[in-house]
Amino acid sequence: MNRTHFEKELEELHYDVLKMGSLVEEAIANAIASLVNHDTELAQKVIDDDDRIDKIEVEIDNKCAKIMVTQQPIARDLRIVLTGLKIVTDLERMADHAVDIAKTTLRIAHQKYIKPLIDIPRMAEIVREMVKMSLDSYVRQDLDLARAIGEKDDIVDALYKQIFRELLTYMMEDPRNIDQATQFLFVARYLERIADHATNICEWIIYLDTGEHIDLN
Repeated sequence: MNRTHFEKELEELHYDVLKMGSLVEEAIANAIASLVNHDTELAQKVIDDDDRIDKIEVEIDNKCAKIMVTQQPIARDLRIVLTGLKIVTDLERMADHAVDIAKTTLRIAHQKYIKPLIDIPRMAEIVREMVKMSLDSYVRQDLDLARAIGEKDDIVDALYKQIFRELLTYMMEDPRNIDQATQFLFVARYLERIADHATNICEWIIYLDTGEHIDLN
């Protein structure tokens, strides 16, 4: 009976992580949509919904602590709990960056953008794919999928450098562009950090299966 109860607790942990991941995916998508469309209401929704994500993180942390105390897991069972804790930490930081992007929308939504937003939405789409990949690899315990995220991360890094160079050119051409270009640079940086957190999740999934830490960046 103890083992059956323990497995039920692990299953609930798994479900909670996925629920949190789904909300984070939505937050990222909404944050970028708000920026592209000058949508302040959607941006405020991202900010307001962050409390729900934070609450789920606390609930998961408490469940993990309870499992550690009452079940005293060892070996792979212990890695399952530790991985869950690490994943929700990365998810919470992703959500924070989505909020950062939404706040950027609120700062500049009423301005005419200095350029059409092309590369930032493209970068965001790849980042969203990475978040989905990390959650899918968690669901399926798919190590090949987890390892494949490194290639996506390289693409995101290259796009970040491209965006940085382009926005720097806008700043140099006209000092009046500096403030808004800086805001767009922050957005690109937030997306780059979300990609890093997705990569971290995949590293923890590999650790869950193998017990070894590897660097996918």
